[in-house]
Amino acid sequence: MTLVLNFDLGTGGVRAGVYDVERRMMLSLSQASYATTYPRAGWAEQQPEEWWKAVVDAGRSAVAQCGSGEIAAVCVATTASSVVICNARSEPLYPAILWMDCRASKEARATESVEHPVMAYSGGGDAVEWLVPKAMWLAANEPAIFAEADIICEALDFINYRLCGAWVGSRMNAACKWNYDSKNAAFVPEIYEALGIPELQQKLPQRIVPVGDAIGELLPDIAKEFGITGRAIVAQGGIDAHIGVLGAGTVAAGGMLIIGGTSVVHLTHLKEQGDVSGFWGPYPNALVDGLWLVEAGQVSAGSILNWFSQKLFGLDEQGHAALIRDASNLQARNSGLLTLDYWMGNRTPYRDADLRGAVLGLSLGHDRADVYASAVDAIALGSANVVAVLEERGVVVDRIVIAGGICKNSLWLQATVDALGRRVHVAHEDNLSLIGTAVCSAHALGLFPDLITASEACAASTKGVVPDARWSARYRDTMELYRNATESLTPMLHALSARQRAGAER
Repeated sequence: MTLVLNFDLGTGGVRAGVYDVERRMMLSLSQASYATTYPRAGWAEQQPEEWWKAVVDAGRSAVAQCGSGEIAAVCVATTASSVVICNARSEPLYPAILWMDCRASKEARATESVEHPVMAYSGGGDAVEWLVPKAMWLAANEPAIFAEADIICEALDFINYRLCGAWVGSRMNAACKWNYDSKNAAFVPEIYEALGIPELQQKLPQRIVPVGDAIGELLPDIAKEFGITGRAIVAQGGIDAHIGVLGAGTVAAGGMLIIGGTSVVHLTHLKEQGDVSGFWGPYPNALVDGLWLVEAGQVSAGSILNWFSQKLFGLDEQGHAALIRDASNLQARNSGLLTLDYWMGNRTPYRDADLRGAVLGLSLGHDRADVYASAVDAIALGSANVVAVLEERGVVVDRIVIAGGICKNSLWLQATVDALGRRVHVAHEDNLSLIGTAVCSAHALGLFPDLITASEACAASTKGVVPDARWSARYRDTMELYRNATESLTPMLHALSARQRAGAER
């Protein structure tokens, strides 16, 4: 029996699970939450020390539940880029700037002016969510903090340091978020120099380790905190959704993992570098050697549905479930409303942090079920638009696995399947990132020759879900309205976004 302890740090909290590699099953699960604050429009912050407390609490509970402290390895996946600014002892100097924070939109646009072959891996510029634009913002707006910081890193790197006492970066995060040359395994200092932050390279973790390799040994005092007996290694993880690809068994080119939660992430691999303009990547060797990773997604998804149900309508969990039932009726589904799902900007295919949400066609006859159903439609259309534009770029997508919180919202799940207009596979497991981290640990322990083999052995089971042809036809018709409205309203949404920023700065 080989047991591994896995962590998935999401937006609202951490999940911990103990996985039995031989029996291919999760033995225990635990979770702990932490808070997000929104000090200004477009800002989102968390406290790294709250992450760590949640990790310790959830890890201790998961180990206790499984009934054995004989843990062989520990692995972590986190949101990205949730940026930590700290000293060399991992003491935070500033709140963590959360992945969804879009304060660095000006800096993100500035990255598009840098000409370097490595910038082609990110489509010629960085997203507002990534570490580099956020570091640029910090240097410009909090220069004393930037200068004082010994380390600017990902949430993953912060947690791994607390686990094993070494500052180590994941090749995945470095490739996808730091403008790191993952093809030649090298930093590119001239990019940081061109962006006016040459100091950043030395503030990043200098040792870059591929996903699924061992990075060190779990510190004895931390092992004791978790209730782990004996020695355990720490395996390198990565970005939560991306690690989920290992848990879904969609590593091979042509497979796609869609994880719907607070945001939606779409991940697929190419066999070779290709034109994916409007998307992020393709990144060489980001997850596994020899394949090119393409990132796509929607910044706001489940967060929009929660925003409506909780913040605007004041509903609890039971009330939200009732709202989903009300929004599923034919009258609500045919309300004539059109919503744009850009509450915190658009990740792909428009790559525009300054887009904002909109609800069009409102009348006094509409109610909250109509508005909610239209928001579900918008999120589903956003996913369908991502896949459609990728295929317009020549990317083959022949197998889709869907996972995440979307699977708990029957309306959102079926709407997405209908909007995609194809059969999809829905994962039975609640959290593919935890299975993916178990895959990483199994590889680091030498139990499998490579990550693909480990993924195929441990991947979660799925069930097929087919689209309703009538609703698929409706979504095809609505897609034209969705795209046209986005194009027509972009100048106005940009102006409103600028006004929001100006108001926040007063």
